[in-house]
Amino acid sequence: MKKMLYLIFALPLSFNAQIELSEIMKGYDFIGSPPTNVRWSASGSQVCYDRSINQETKTICFDLKSGLYDTINTNEFYFFDEDQSAYQKQFEIRSEGIGYYNKISDEGNILYQTEERIINLQRVNDPNQIYFQKGKNLFVWDLSNKGPVLSQLTNFTDEKESDKNQGELHLEEQQKELFEFFNETKKENDTQPERKKIFLGKGDLQSLQVDPAARSVVLRKYFSAENERTVYMDYVTSNGVAQSKHARPKVSSKEPNQAIGIYKLGEDSITWLDFSVLSDIRLKPKYLGDTVGALYDEDRSLFIHPIVFGRTKREGLLDIRSADNKDRWIVLVDLEAASFRELIHEHDEAWIGGPGISSWNMVPGVLDWVSNETEFLFQSERSGFSHLYAYNIESGKVRALTSGVYEVREVQKANDPSCFYITCNKIHPGNREIYKLNIDNGTLSEVFTRDGAFELTVSPDEKHFAYRYSYINKPWEVFISKSSKKRFERQITHCTSKSFERFNWMVPDVKTFEASDGEPIYLRVYKPDSIKSNNAAVLFVHGAGYLQNAHKFWSNYYREYMFHNLLVANGYTVMDVDYRGSDGYGREHRTAIYRHMGGKDLQDYIDVKKFAIDSLGIEEQRVGIYGGSYGGFITLMALLTEPKAFACGAALRSVTDWAHYNHEYTSNILNYPETDSVAYRRSSPIYFAENLEKPLLMLHGMVDDNVQFQDVVRLSQRFIELGKKDWDLAVFPVEAHGFKKASSWTDEYRRIFELFETHLKK
Repeated sequence: MKKMLYLIFALPLSFNAQIELSEIMKGYDFIGSPPTNVRWSASGSQVCYDRSINQETKTICFDLKSGLYDTINTNEFYFFDEDQSAYQKQFEIRSEGIGYYNKISDEGNILYQTEERIINLQRVNDPNQIYFQKGKNLFVWDLSNKGPVLSQLTNFTDEKESDKNQGELHLEEQQKELFEFFNETKKENDTQPERKKIFLGKGDLQSLQVDPAARSVVLRKYFSAENERTVYMDYVTSNGVAQSKHARPKVSSKEPNQAIGIYKLGEDSITWLDFSVLSDIRLKPKYLGDTVGALYDEDRSLFIHPIVFGRTKREGLLDIRSADNKDRWIVLVDLEAASFRELIHEHDEAWIGGPGISSWNMVPGVLDWVSNETEFLFQSERSGFSHLYAYNIESGKVRALTSGVYEVREVQKANDPSCFYITCNKIHPGNREIYKLNIDNGTLSEVFTRDGAFELTVSPDEKHFAYRYSYINKPWEVFISKSSKKRFERQITHCTSKSFERFNWMVPDVKTFEASDGEPIYLRVYKPDSIKSNNAAVLFVHGAGYLQNAHKFWSNYYREYMFHNLLVANGYTVMDVDYRGSDGYGREHRTAIYRHMGGKDLQDYIDVKKFAIDSLGIEEQRVGIYGGSYGGFITLMALLTEPKAFACGAALRSVTDWAHYNHEYTSNILNYPETDSVAYRRSSPIYFAENLEKPLLMLHGMVDDNVQFQDVVRLSQRFIELGKKDWDLAVFPVEAHGFKKASSWTDEYRRIFELFETHLKK
């Protein structure tokens, strides 16, 4: 007879229901597919959102007037630009194009269709012009004539005429001399004057941006660090032959670089901006141990975010980061003079980051002009929390627009140029509340402030709000309301399944406790009834490091949330901790793990265990720990650096040696393995393998291209050589970092549950 794992948990009804673990591990196939990507139609008459229906993503539109729903294929939906008068649309596989939409007539038509990829759809001050990038060049559709006219505005190339060898040039000239055909063909294809070729030089062109006056083009180029890519194996393939695959490079001191050039339309050359004058561009960080103010011999590499143009002046803003992410500059670019001046310089000995600022050098933060264009908005952690500021380019003065022990998460414009809608966690760190901010007087008006999370989308006329909302035990749904103070909220989706709704899902307590260094730490506590309690506890470690999970809205760890309900039903107390390094709590919390992952973050779990023993009646020898990715790493560090603290642990897809992880995440926190070997050695579990005493279960996908299978293989070899016995490794041959198959999830969590049943229960 096949053995099945059944777990019991109480219903508010007169009977108990049984559920197989395999049902929970189906994820949204069990819960019900949530709505995503909420947006308004250009006319404001419909709210549209995406849902996965029968494994296919559909766009569903709700009509405000009729209350009816219409379902369309997502690839047929028109994606509008900021002015909602042009859109980019994918017509079919490998076919793209440009269309035009008239908001008054509520009609659109196709302007241009091509097999080539179209990117960077842009609008300028002239409403009749639509700009886009194709390949390395900029094109414009001009609608001001009787029929739309397509023009190529630039003729950039990677190849100089001088790069061709003399043989190639001779043969080309010979063909033109001997055959009139080539000259006639050239004339037939000349619908506009041939533009002079402009050589781009070394580096890869990333983007072209045309300024609102359509007089200059800003070019952004990328210079690769040429780090060697990693290799991993796929053993279960359709043809039965194992395949090697390539993934990201490992962390290294070799940094890529970027450059910005300005090309005035119609001229013959590009002016490349020289950023060697930026403040402290050569300053060495303190961790290197050099004398204060020591300098590198060369400028540090840079990451440059897209330029933010002014609408009425020939200027733009650039957010520039040092590639080591310890410095940030905001500069004002004069497009006419092809020059710039530095406005803001910020330095962090750990790393630049925080909501609206971005720890990832290639991801832009909040940076935008205020309507009069004498000020611009930006976010900064200068107060210790990420807040909004306004910089006056005439006076050079900075004024705080928000302040307090909370963080601004998102910013979106209102129709009133003096107002913005902001998302923040002002009332509670675990919320995502909505306020309307008046930047003239600094007032915050409440829009949606109850517990949970709101994701706001405002109608074009600003008379209605559409938003996604979720709570701890309630997955995301879409609501609409009027924007007036007397608003009536209407739920327009109901996406949870009947299977999911059968159960009375817990609302765990969101608590705080004081860590051993006096800092407040937030956690979720899932506590069973005293009659059911087995006095054992499971501590969960969320992944990603800089992520929040002890909050009051629906978790991205929804399988774990349901698994924790099931653990509680079996008598366990579960605690889910926003350890040091987690998102939502300010700069000091964010950077507390600098140069030592597995330091203060792990200590928070040691302190949580003490809190559980002192306050929740948990027995000291009956506490287990588990988590995935960064959570798997902390689990390993717990069992290998605090070998007597936990009775057992399960480490899923875990980093075992940070020198083998990716560059972008790791170099922020640990610097480079070549220059900060101490940080890597004390942060990597593999160096502490000899300390293993308690049962350890490791679980890893073999085709993981993020935390690669090599990580767990290397640690396994260390255990073998050290003669360690109390460890197991479960491998999942077809799974990457994020598992796809419900059967894999089920097998994984069956093993974790059995680990706790074996080593935590009396």
